[in-house]
Amino acid sequence: MERLKRASISPFIYLLCRKLWSYFPTSSFLTPNFYMMRYTFLFILSLLPFFRAQAGVPTLHDLQQQFVDLNFGMFIHFNIPTFAPDDWPDPDLPASAFAPDSLDCTQWAKAAKSAHMTYGCLTTKHHSGFCLWDTKTTDYNVMNSPLHRDVVREYVDAFRKEGLKVMLYFSILDTHHRLRPHMVTREKIDMVKAQLHELLTGYGPITALIIDGWDAPWSRLSYDSVPFKEIYDYIKSLQPQCLVMDLNAAKYPREALFYTDIKSYEQGAGQHISTTDNTLPALACLPLQRTWFWKTSMPTDTLKSPEWIVRENIVPYNTKAHCNFILNVAPNRHGLMDANALAALKEIGRLYKPVPSVPLPACDAPITEYNIAKGQPAESSWSWDCNLMDFANDDDFTTDWESNVLVKNPFWQVQLDASRPIDLVAITQMEAGVLQSYRLSYQDKAGQWHVLFDGQAPSQNRVLEHRFAPVAACALRLDFTGYNGQVKLAEVGAYSAVPAK
Repeated sequence: MERLKRASISPFIYLLCRKLWSYFPTSSFLTPNFYMMRYTFLFILSLLPFFRAQAGVPTLHDLQQQFVDLNFGMFIHFNIPTFAPDDWPDPDLPASAFAPDSLDCTQWAKAAKSAHMTYGCLTTKHHSGFCLWDTKTTDYNVMNSPLHRDVVREYVDAFRKEGLKVMLYFSILDTHHRLRPHMVTREKIDMVKAQLHELLTGYGPITALIIDGWDAPWSRLSYDSVPFKEIYDYIKSLQPQCLVMDLNAAKYPREALFYTDIKSYEQGAGQHISTTDNTLPALACLPLQRTWFWKTSMPTDTLKSPEWIVRENIVPYNTKAHCNFILNVAPNRHGLMDANALAALKEIGRLYKPVPSVPLPACDAPITEYNIAKGQPAESSWSWDCNLMDFANDDDFTTDWESNVLVKNPFWQVQLDASRPIDLVAITQMEAGVLQSYRLSYQDKAGQWHVLFDGQAPSQNRVLEHRFAPVAACALRLDFTGYNGQVKLAEVGAYSAVPAK
């Protein structure tokens, strides 16, 4: 059902589908009613392109292409860390610390225009939890600071006045409100949703929402503790055309859209996009200055070279990698951009002349569902030394199960909860191109095995995705029938569109 929503269909068709869906409860899986439902929805899905064309509603692929076509934008890290020596300040730093005396978002917008940027993205709430808008969810916000002005409002108005698109940054990790590992509660999740509701209903169309501090090795806030699917679907319900971008590249491989509409690359953290073989919509980011938030040395610091930014980043990413480049420029404690930053942006504008980006290839939809294979009992043929079977479903893409080289017909399988029908399996290899052919099967409640796929590997990608009509699976099995080298599985994910009861 939710996949229909992601297809950006008309409200009428979506409501029609919801009504039809209500007649077929989860208990109807693998019954005659299920097959009636299946064929009904296949028919409706076949009509979706027609309805989209008639309604002029962009598809997700359209929105991804539009994002890539924006080419170049301004990241604006401006929040309470601006007034502290560290980017992660004391979480109990009082709101009174946020005290710009000359805030001018119009200056920011004009500076972006001078560099031929097409959009901006403001840190509405960073990891320290301070909100730059008039939120009703917490007193820890700009209206209780000496500024007492809605910075988000001034930012969106200024950038739109200059003809620039508007994006927002939002951190799930929130150290002030103790939304951190082992301290997540339903009330805190509801606070996040309430804050997103304010941002996505009070400031007009938002092109993309960049989310940070979520399911990253350094934040340790998993998609289980703060449920991704719930937040993702909530954002889409408020603004269906808002792209959701989770900065999760520190964990998830670059070959598939795991829990994001756009693949992200934080270059300062060692994440670099390929300009030769990337086929996914992407964003690469880098600060112009030495850190993300303003520090006292920045007015006299040597900045990154405008020539290098244009030659080595914007142009090759735009023209070869399906990648939009966002450059962070940090305003100072007055709320203004330093003279050296303004000069650098003007020079970038002199050197950079926007060029059309290349068409984005078709790609699989983002994986947004819950992985029911994670941490479940696994079995396999003989493993190589300590690279045991459970490394292939431990939610860690840096570890792997390796088949012993003496095994001629290796297999790997995992037990599943059959009450959660699966409709997607993602197989992530440690090395691309090793698997040449394999069989993917599932076991039903009666103990019978059924083949979902048997043949050549669908691509040379490191990540191999299989989508199918929902099946109630008690177990999942991979038999490897052809391979070039040693079979190594980083992760096998079985995804369920059905929420846990």
